[in-house]
Amino acid sequence: MPSTPKPSPNQGPSLDQLQAAVDRHQRRTLPKLQRLWNYYRNPLPEPGQPHALSDQAQSLPARLTRPKPSDQAPHRELVVENDIAWRIHSLVDFMFGKPVAIQSLADDPALAQDINHLLHQAFDHAGGSNFFHDLALLGSIYGYCDLLVEPHPDIPQLAIAHPPRAIPFNEAHDYRSLRAFAVYQGHPAPRPSLTKRLTRAFQNRPYDGDAPESATLYTPQTTLRLQRTGPHQPWRTRSQTTNPLARVPVVHIQNLPLPFSYAGLSDVEPLIALQDELNTRLSDRANRVTFQSFKMYLGKGIEHFVERPVGPGQMWQTDNPDASIEEFGGDAQSPSEDRHIQEIRDALDKTSAVPPLAAGILRGRVGNLSSENAIRLVLLGLLAKTRKKRITYGRGIAQACELLLHAADSAGVLRTTPDQRRVRLDWPEPVPASETEALDNALKKQQLGVPTERILTELGYADTGAA
Repeated sequence: MPSTPKPSPNQGPSLDQLQAAVDRHQRRTLPKLQRLWNYYRNPLPEPGQPHALSDQAQSLPARLTRPKPSDQAPHRELVVENDIAWRIHSLVDFMFGKPVAIQSLADDPALAQDINHLLHQAFDHAGGSNFFHDLALLGSIYGYCDLLVEPHPDIPQLAIAHPPRAIPFNEAHDYRSLRAFAVYQGHPAPRPSLTKRLTRAFQNRPYDGDAPESATLYTPQTTLRLQRTGPHQPWRTRSQTTNPLARVPVVHIQNLPLPFSYAGLSDVEPLIALQDELNTRLSDRANRVTFQSFKMYLGKGIEHFVERPVGPGQMWQTDNPDASIEEFGGDAQSPSEDRHIQEIRDALDKTSAVPPLAAGILRGRVGNLSSENAIRLVLLGLLAKTRKKRITYGRGIAQACELLLHAADSAGVLRTTPDQRRVRLDWPEPVPASETEALDNALKKQQLGVPTERILTELGYADTGAA
């Protein structure tokens, strides 16, 4: 077995340190990230598993999910209302419902135009508007997201590092600084059965062995492509390239600031307990309605009462003067239950800062929403959260632009200096005003001396650079 190289100063982690980080990531970080994703997505069980439960249903109390001994199937009513997904989507829509405009701050107008064009191409190649939507979605779910920039002879490549596969190596003295960054590609595929291997052989598709694990390690000096054939095998270097940026080509973005932590605050995590409580109470109500919604009848002194159905126009005849038919059952009102469910929904609104109005659900108590100010008052918490997020995401996007221009400069695509790599982000209004109000505001801004280009960008008549 070859000896593992020891890290030199500023070289990054050794292969042994990489393996330890991968093991720690799989044991601690990955289960938490998977739980956050499952609560957002709540995927259905695989086909062929009729008695399996979804991820949110598995968190219900045992009295609801415990199967009966007869057929091992839960016959109780289970209600799972995913109140997390639509709130996350509303947050993403308010963040990037319209593309953010990216403008260069270079003093030379011709250079600024070239920079805007290059950034437009880089973001468009990364996915355009979908790139920003994915960025906000992953950040809201996991609490953070990382952007990777790789130099290219033509246009620098920008990509999102999927948090379940991303392994940061932070500086010991500063959790915000990276000395290396790894992207891990997961476990190898399991070896197929003999039947599948024979089937592949008959179909001229011979079995080529297990797919190796792979990882990419980014350091300030090099980019290493690594692979190994199994969990207990040593890592081997498949390729190695020099990093022309002389820095870790990663931009870290926190969803919401969390002091002294690499990961930020997730929008899903604080909603998990409330989501479980809501699903529990909805399931309890469904069981109560199931047992009480049908009326039952008790017949006394009437012959063959059981054999004759109860229905409109049905008549019974008896000579027994003490005969009677008593009605019982039926769904009764439960004010405390309804109030408790409503209080849970209100708690979800407060915790997420996303009221039902953000999803287009109007209630009678909202009042008159014909005024823009009235809408802003109802959405005050959501707008404040959106502004806070735009600080963290805006800083990350600006750093990504600076890193893209640095990569373009090192590749000789577009020569720039550090001062010429600064950009300005113009965010659209989350709650757009009417066209008349927007034009009136534009005229007032023009009188105050706001540049015409910025006014046209806010009105949507200019190239955003990130469509």
